[in-house]
Amino acid sequence: MTTKPIVTRFAPSPTGALHVGGARTALFAWAYARQHKGRFILRIEDTDQKRSSPESTKGILRDMQWLGLRWDEGPNHAADDPYANQLGANGPYFQSQRLDIYTKHINQLIEAGLAYEDDGAIRFRMDKDVTFCDEVFGEMKIAAADLEDFVIRKADGFPTFHMAVVIDDALMGVTHVIRGQEHLNNTSKHVALLDALGFERPTYVHLSSILNPDGSKMSKRDKAKVARKAAKDAKLTSVGFDDDAFAAFLDKKNDEMKFALAIAEQLNLDLPEINVADFRDSGYIPAALLNYLALLGWNPGDDIEQFDLDFLIQQFGFDRIGKSNSKFDRAKLLSFNSDAISKLDTGTFSMLLGQQLVAHHPEYTDLVNDPPRFAMFCLAYQPRAHTLDEVADMGRFFIIHNSEVQYNADDKQVKKNLLKNNCEGLRTLADFATELEQLTPFSGEDAHNLIKRYCEEREMNMGKVAQPLRIAISGTVVTPDIALTLDIMGKKDTLLRIMRCLDAFSAQMEVTAE
Repeated sequence: MTTKPIVTRFAPSPTGALHVGGARTALFAWAYARQHKGRFILRIEDTDQKRSSPESTKGILRDMQWLGLRWDEGPNHAADDPYANQLGANGPYFQSQRLDIYTKHINQLIEAGLAYEDDGAIRFRMDKDVTFCDEVFGEMKIAAADLEDFVIRKADGFPTFHMAVVIDDALMGVTHVIRGQEHLNNTSKHVALLDALGFERPTYVHLSSILNPDGSKMSKRDKAKVARKAAKDAKLTSVGFDDDAFAAFLDKKNDEMKFALAIAEQLNLDLPEINVADFRDSGYIPAALLNYLALLGWNPGDDIEQFDLDFLIQQFGFDRIGKSNSKFDRAKLLSFNSDAISKLDTGTFSMLLGQQLVAHHPEYTDLVNDPPRFAMFCLAYQPRAHTLDEVADMGRFFIIHNSEVQYNADDKQVKKNLLKNNCEGLRTLADFATELEQLTPFSGEDAHNLIKRYCEEREMNMGKVAQPLRIAISGTVVTPDIALTLDIMGKKDTLLRIMRCLDAFSAQMEVTAE
């Protein structure tokens, strides 16, 4: 007796970016196929000609590759030419290239009297009770009286989703259809079509929805909602182009992303991360995102939360998929990502951070291309980073010109560490600078030892020097370890920034000296 090989699929529509909900579906389908040494298919459902685009297709492929979810059959893995040299014998894997296949089966239904023409479209007759079983939601029964005939081919000659997905799953040998709960109501149509065409039914597994913390569904429209509210609060009437369409955007008549992005740029607004690309651009690690997504609807048991893909492949099963919707907790994902970053080896972290900075913060390019200095920069920030992109903000003081460092006399830490007790911190800083200037050769470790010796000789806490020094270098007291900070900054720029800090507060020092 032979066992039928397991075949799963992920079938996104290229009408936009890959949503994290879709990524979770792909992850579960991929993991189940890998667990059973089966095949994982990526199929592009592009029959919506008005909304589908090659750019979206390429974006989905890039996101899948970034996540590490490689497919056995489907478009070419090379995202620059996904339509060429498709992988697998069951293709093509673009529905727009399979019209003859759909037409053949639609004609079969018409000839059998199971489908009919209606205003240029073709409808399928739903005149029987339908029963099917879902691995998560159990047995579902729908009476014929509650069912309606539905369109299987549109007037434009393209099949509807219902027809195409059924034919593709059957001909590609898909054994397990894993998809979002929003398709549960469609399954009665799909099994009716399968039965009418004489195809074997696959096993259905529907996943509960992913919600925002407020209980609303996590949707691609969330960005538009946030941007629209911010624009209204700020009383924006234009973003500099297409004013009529922008007015319609504000009036909730469209959710065009170009307006959300323009509003975000104009108002310095952070839009919510919704798509895989958003999290990649924000500096998340694929392993952390996948780990967190796996917990949205699936429970590994034994209070286990952090695990790798090998664990998921070994432990994944439908029996631990829950019916309840899951809330997307960004704070928890951020914690997962921080842990994932801390566990990277130094070489991998350096590579990933360098790629992130050059791609999204090109002003860091010179630092990235200075291997010794960048290695110290990575050493300083790997333990502190929640995301790769966060490092760009934390370490910016290292790459700006000395004249761009800002000192705020009203800042609580400046008052405490520089201005308190008749500018005690500033005077200590000025005195220490004379000794730092004589330090040769210069290194962060040597400078740290100098601070220690200087403070011991004067019976003062090292913070009396280190904190004013941090403020002089960065404008704040928040920097990495002082030795690493001085190593990255170097002697020349450290002394220049000390002088600039002293100049910035020269008036206060003159007043206290009188």
